Amino acid sequence: MDQVVHDYGDLCQAITDLAFERDAPFAVAEFRTLNRCLDNAIADAVTEFSAQRDTKLAELQAFETIERSGLLAHELRNSLNTVVLALRAIELGNMPMTGATGAVVKRALTALSNLITRSVEEVRRGIPDQRETFSVSEFIADAELAGQLDATAAGVTLSVPPVNPTLAVRANRELLLSALGNLLQNAFKFTHSETEVTLKAYAFGEHVLIEVQDHCGGLPPGNADSLFTPFTQRSDDKSGLGLGLSIARSSIEADDGTLSVRDVPGVGCVFTISLPRHPL
Repeated sequence: MDQVVHDYGDLCQAITDLAFERDAPFAVAEFRTLNRCLDNAIADAVTEFSAQRDTKLAELQAFETIERSGLLAHELRNSLNTVVLALRAIELGNMPMTGATGAVVKRALTALSNLITRSVEEVRRGIPDQRETFSVSEFIADAELAGQLDATAAGVTLSVPPVNPTLAVRANRELLLSALGNLLQNAFKFTHSETEVTLKAYAFGEHVLIEVQDHCGGLPPGNADSLFTPFTQRSDDKSGLGLGLSIARSSIEADDGTLSVRDVPGVGCVFTISLPRHPL
């Protein structure tokens, strides 16, 4: 807008300079008419700019609202699906609620409760800092328990090598567990039947890497990073919202980490969470 105003000022100066060079001075009324035309042009430009800006801001705000609602719905559904799968396994196997599968149910219900509580708190006073330092091996063990249920339902095998018990990270544990759950569910969804999904964690310099590798056959040609775009789905299965990877990346970046994907042509792909290593 600053440039528009200056350009109209330059136009006014050019006209008056031309009149002076040709010895054709303005009458007072003519000069006022010229300035009034220029003022009207500036006003019209400002009005149009404001209208387009307000429209764009409204669109962005609407998108953020939809994305936020989608995030909440996605996380609620994930925790609820875990409860349903665990309860089904308990019923079919006539297992006690005090066992490992019962613990999965309790954790998923706790996650549901915390998610709702956190959403209410965010509305009230913004997002609180809920980071803590925790053991990576125990964290992976929790992810494995819930992941085994999804793997069984998908007809694939989940392989989890042992994790160094001294490794630790500082993060929002619940959000990180949810992000890893999204990566595992994504792997179970796209990996070929009767193949294996691998979950492993290890130290790499001053970082801890958590990897999820599938056997989907590899990524299609193009920018792999586009997988993290909200509402993007790469299959004909439209049961989800296309928010899982976007949510996972946002959660991990909030803990000073990164989430990346590496294509293994003809085999599958590897999603890698990288977080700063902390003393346990």
